[in-house]
Amino acid sequence: MQVVFLGTGGYHPNERRHTACVMLPEVGVIFDAGTSFFRVPDRLQTEDVQIFLSHAHLDHVIGLTYFLAPMMSGQVRSAKVYGAESTLDAVRNHLFSEPLFPVMPDYEFLPLTAPVELPQGGTLTYRGLQHPGGCLGFRADWPDGSLAYITDTASDPTLREFVSGVDLLIHECYFPDKQAEWAACTGHSHTTPVAELAAAAGVGQLILVHLDPRNTADDPIGLEQARRIFPKTILGKDGLVWEST
Repeated sequence: MQVVFLGTGGYHPNERRHTACVMLPEVGVIFDAGTSFFRVPDRLQTEDVQIFLSHAHLDHVIGLTYFLAPMMSGQVRSAKVYGAESTLDAVRNHLFSEPLFPVMPDYEFLPLTAPVELPQGGTLTYRGLQHPGGCLGFRADWPDGSLAYITDTASDPTLREFVSGVDLLIHECYFPDKQAEWAACTGHSHTTPVAELAAAAGVGQLILVHLDPRNTADDPIGLEQARRIFPKTILGKDGLVWEST
């Protein structure tokens, strides 16, 4: 299983990171469609894609407007967009309102009401997260591997069962511990609780994403603190490729 990190920042792009998008090119599965979504066409290995939206905030959906050319040119045969009904309504009625973007790509919008079948025998499940306006976390399981994608959420130890034992936990870490109060009031996570979740859930690897774009340091969240709790932690960066062993 190959996982490509196209966008690992939050809120807005900066010189180091675009906003949220994680892709599994071998199976055509994509999580979120932030500003980094323009990178998807060069990495496509399938003609059909499944796009799972965590929520409707612009840093997670704006890239859907970038897919018009790949779809009209035939590079993409079908694109199914999954999300909460409220998320899909916001995309259809606002992101693709005529004054903003007058040509709707030929997306098939599918509200999440049950687990979703994925290519190669996979299954996707989901659950709600703690974030203003609502958000969904996703888990994908295949016979030979698993991952969880958890973004835009306050630190939540109740996620332990949902992400338990996954090979790869992709989790937001917008703030370092010293800004824990900001994390709590904005519905985001900070370093220590995320690492504690990974350790408690027995995951194989933790990759931290959705980093604060205002902080352009090499280590904006205190990576060594995370590694003291869960040694197999790395910072996500645009272009990172992770492969299961």
